[in-house]
Amino acid sequence: MNTRFIKISSATPEPIFIDDAAEVLLRGGLVAFPTETVYGLGADALNPEAVRKVFAAKGRPADNPLIVHIASIEQLFELGKDISPIAQTLAETFMPGPLTLVVKHSSIVPEIVTAGLDTIALRMPNHAVPLALIRALKRGIVGPSANLSGKPSPTTAQHVFDDLNGKIEMILDAGPTEIGVESTVLDTTTNPPTILRPGGISRERIEQAIGTVQTSKEIELLKRSPGTRHRHYAPKAKVVLIEHRNVAQLKHALHQFKHEGKKTSALVYSSELLELSNGSTFHKLPETIEGFSQQLFDKLRALDQLGSEIILIETVTETGLGVAVMDRLRRASEKM
Repeated sequence: MNTRFIKISSATPEPIFIDDAAEVLLRGGLVAFPTETVYGLGADALNPEAVRKVFAAKGRPADNPLIVHIASIEQLFELGKDISPIAQTLAETFMPGPLTLVVKHSSIVPEIVTAGLDTIALRMPNHAVPLALIRALKRGIVGPSANLSGKPSPTTAQHVFDDLNGKIEMILDAGPTEIGVESTVLDTTTNPPTILRPGGISRERIEQAIGTVQTSKEIELLKRSPGTRHRHYAPKAKVVLIEHRNVAQLKHALHQFKHEGKKTSALVYSSELLELSNGSTFHKLPETIEGFSQQLFDKLRALDQLGSEIILIETVTETGLGVAVMDRLRRASEKM
């Protein structure tokens, strides 16, 4: 398959490109598109054969449900049912944005989208390209991350090309994504609502809107969200987490892996750890959590390409967006 790579405006997407991409989706093809979080792999959510191609292209386990992207509150009610007042409040407050709502699904949703569950995950991206694409198609599109399953999520169109060239029809390139980690997934069918996956909207902001929410590691609940049970976000290299500003821990790790003959790189941001570079491959991440989040997956992919066998990563404080970042780091390092 010849994968077309199309540059498109992130602010005012050109109608000719949107119409072209919508036609691909209408024919049952796959189109990768940018969002504010990561790049997504789109297919017509109401076409089971097209959705099946998404699982095949990514090598994604069939028991991992897909998030469906929508462009209006009306579509929330078309694809979902028994929408609670709390879910409506969340939709009105955070849509469009990096929040995915888990609700009961309507009868029009194919079983393959929900992995056979009675719930569906819905979100409205805060990005002009997917919103225009959904409106042109006139229906929702599935949009899991546009990468090979388990690898670091794609935050640039080049990442998508590296993973899926020849497997999908089209990539819409609107530049790097803004947030760099996926959406928060919130199950609104429980009381109180349950955060299944931390992401771009913090728990604090959600609780400001609706009051108390909970987190859960109950498998039956986690099944309702992608990115919760299978290994994700991992480069080829082994990821080792280094506590913030822990000089002794980083020194020990550098010595250990040098002794083992491993090609070692480090992603750090504090001045204390940066001073230890001394011939090792150190890369500086931004000190702000927003900058760290945006660049993390890109750096992991770059270090894989350099042949790193070990990647040491300085941890961040688990507040706000930092909760989502630490979730991704633990999954990448297999320390759950």
